[in-house]
Amino acid sequence: MPIPTRLTYGLLLLGLPLAGGLGVPLGWKLSMMITSIYDAFILIVMFWDYGRNRPRRVALTPIDPGKLSVGRQNTITIVAQTGDYPAHIRLRDGYPVGWEVTPEPVTAQLPPATLEDLRYTLRPEKRGEFPWQRLTVWQLTPWGLAWDHWRVGTPRPVAVYPDLLSLRELSIRLTLEGSGTLRRQRQLPGGTEFTELREYRSGDDPRLVDWKATARRGRPLVRVLEPEQEQTVLILLDRGRLMTGRIQGLTRFDWGLNAALALALAVLHRGDRVGLVVFDRQVSLWLPAQRGNHYLNHLTERSARLQPVLQEPDYVGMMQTVTRQQTRRTLVVMLTEVIDTTASSELMGALGRLPPRHLPLCVTLRDPLVTQHAQDFSTHPADAYRRAVALDLLHQRQVVLTQIQRQGVLVVDAPAHQVSTPLVEAYLRLKARGRL
Repeated sequence: MPIPTRLTYGLLLLGLPLAGGLGVPLGWKLSMMITSIYDAFILIVMFWDYGRNRPRRVALTPIDPGKLSVGRQNTITIVAQTGDYPAHIRLRDGYPVGWEVTPEPVTAQLPPATLEDLRYTLRPEKRGEFPWQRLTVWQLTPWGLAWDHWRVGTPRPVAVYPDLLSLRELSIRLTLEGSGTLRRQRQLPGGTEFTELREYRSGDDPRLVDWKATARRGRPLVRVLEPEQEQTVLILLDRGRLMTGRIQGLTRFDWGLNAALALALAVLHRGDRVGLVVFDRQVSLWLPAQRGNHYLNHLTERSARLQPVLQEPDYVGMMQTVTRQQTRRTLVVMLTEVIDTTASSELMGALGRLPPRHLPLCVTLRDPLVTQHAQDFSTHPADAYRRAVALDLLHQRQVVLTQIQRQGVLVVDAPAHQVSTPLVEAYLRLKARGRL
């Protein structure tokens, strides 16, 4: 059925003054009859205009978005093709209610005989599988009297995964760093495996000069050393009560899972073995350490639908299991959150069991809003109280992290939405220095 436009409603409303003007000389009954005939004529013309548009409908092909990334602006593409006539259309896709969409709705003025990609972005804030309904289309009829309305496609489910877009960006960066001139950044004295000889360049470490090869060739040569491969990294992701808190629309667990997969990508890219464990009171997921770039897909698929729970995690039990299972030296990365010494006492005791046999790294996901409140200066009592609370929280947090470091545990404390980058960089530094 056609949907009348504002132009049609305006033309219909013109019948009211027409009836008033004819009411006195012709009588009210005759004037109302003339007005009814006028309105009927407008409606008939509208339906005729609507019928003319049916063969002029734009051909629309929604492109399957595939796997969407949680918390990111995902680009959705719809291919529009016009025939011999121009078209003015509005689109609303069948995405779940409540998702942030820009622009909303999608509008376009298309010239005749055109093939054009129409794009919009959406930001899902929860992982999982969601129903995706059909695409709804409105096209303005040739005379602008109605909107031709129809639907395209079939309902289908859509999967929202961890931040795959960031993983793709990280993969490109790691590939660039491992090739060309950027590869020199990894040729540090901490490497343990000899790979090749090359000519000395300005800035190279003199300790890497191979004097025997230099004497034979008659020009200075240096040894290229790279970190040992096939070492083990085990990522422990807490999904307990503190990980249910939301930061910038996502739970701490979502940010932690994004960081865990980013670290797994870096580990696999460097030729090491990586495993992933998700736990609360018990182990929810245990994926043993393996190597190979294909393993990242397995880690992503198995962990994508896990959600945080309102339970206190069993840190001690988790560490007991780790020390039993991991017989060789392992970089154990714990992704969690801390509050104060009382609430974090079990975590501190559990992490202290790992050194010196294993190398523990505790990663905490800070709320940037607390830091912002601590830096806000105001004379208003409510703002001053909020700042005092924020400062106390940050102080208690720092006390916990300091005590953890005194036990020989490495610490990465960063805002939850930015934690992936410092975590990957910390791993690369440990790798370059041969600490694994």
